[in-house]
Amino acid sequence: VQLQASGRLGAGGGSLRLSCVVSGSINRINALGWYRQTPGMERELVSLNASGGTTRYADFAKGRFAISRDNAKNTVSLQMNSLQPEDTAVYYCNARTIVGDSWGQGTLVTVSS
Repeated sequence: VQLQASGRLGAGGGSLRLSCVVSGSINRINALGWYRQTPGMERELVSLNASGGTTRYADFAKGRFAISRDNAKNTVSLQMNSLQPEDTAVYYCNARTIVGDSWGQGTLVTVSS
């Protein structure tokens, strides 16, 4: 599975939409999600969408971020609103299969006050 991520800034600068195109063995994917990492810290879950439709959000993402999945376009997106400086991190899209995880290249998101 291969993943290619990109970002689009919302009008006004307070929101950002990350999108990830998934290719390869798509039928083996159990879940698609987004993680983030800051220097010196472990990579942490932001949100994931399981193939059965279940979604999970980290506490910091609840009410501000929304994950969506388009199976027809093989994409997973993360809409991030009300961004704060503490959201500054490298964001990674992830595909989880029965044989392991595949990661996108990482997208640096910098939020300044």
